[in-house]
Amino acid sequence: MNNWLHEQVKNKNVNIVHNHGLWMMPNIYSGRACKDSSCKLVVSPHGTFSTWSLARNYFAKALFWKFLQSGALQRADFFHATCEKEYIDIRNQGFKQPVCILPCGVNIPLLSPKASFKRRQLLFLARIHPTKGVDILLNAWRRVENRFPDWDLYIAGPDNNGYLKEMQLLVTQLRLRRVTFSGPLYGAEKQKAFQNASLYVLPSHTENFGITVAEALAAGTPAIVTRGAPWQGLSKYGAGWWIDSRLDPMVDCLEQALTLSSEKLNEMGKAGHKWIAHDFSWAQISIKFMNTYRWMLQGGEAPPWVRFD
Repeated sequence: MNNWLHEQVKNKNVNIVHNHGLWMMPNIYSGRACKDSSCKLVVSPHGTFSTWSLARNYFAKALFWKFLQSGALQRADFFHATCEKEYIDIRNQGFKQPVCILPCGVNIPLLSPKASFKRRQLLFLARIHPTKGVDILLNAWRRVENRFPDWDLYIAGPDNNGYLKEMQLLVTQLRLRRVTFSGPLYGAEKQKAFQNASLYVLPSHTENFGITVAEALAAGTPAIVTRGAPWQGLSKYGAGWWIDSRLDPMVDCLEQALTLSSEKLNEMGKAGHKWIAHDFSWAQISIKFMNTYRWMLQGGEAPPWVRFD
């Protein structure tokens, strides 16, 4: 990859390199390849500058930053943030380059009528990672499980360095009964999980965006999301709840949400689908990215989502 990037830039086969994420060698290669060239470098940190993320494996990241990552990022011509919070995180690191603030795009499926099931499903679908707050969700479920016997908790997602086993052990320790771990889901299986769920939950400590929230809403499923993710619009559009990243608020919210009828939850899901289709579809986001790239190369008046302050 390193050699290929250098070759593409040297031969002027590309005029923009867009790097996603930090803390891995491919994120270094992009900066090195663009050094001393006319090729523009765009960097999307995707939440890696958040306070919570920087504190994880702090000493390893400090070394990586000093010897590799910092130099690669200094070459960046432009940053991309998925929300206002991430824009602030970028500025807090001292970077003065322009920043465009655009959310991630999602594919918008046709909204199918929700199937009717005797049992209702609370779905968590994301990486099984400490940042995702699965432990908060399981402890909250312990306090509401007996009161809502028609609900099941379904946890889907890939393991992260053995954290799945920790969460499975926690289920045993808390003596939870109606909890299922499915492993990762992709493609049609993932879409089916979103559609079959009555309610989606993402209790993250921090998220730069939270793409699974958009995917759940696009499938017509309302969501409970903690304030670690930038989804304050859930309340505004009547598509779910945006709550503090603590146990008690999660319990209170579950007690409210699980009480609602299927008809009311479906109504909220339809509102979420309409919101996502209007603001987050790739049809909208891709055009804005293309206009941003074009402005980077040709100049002129900057798009309104580009920040210089």
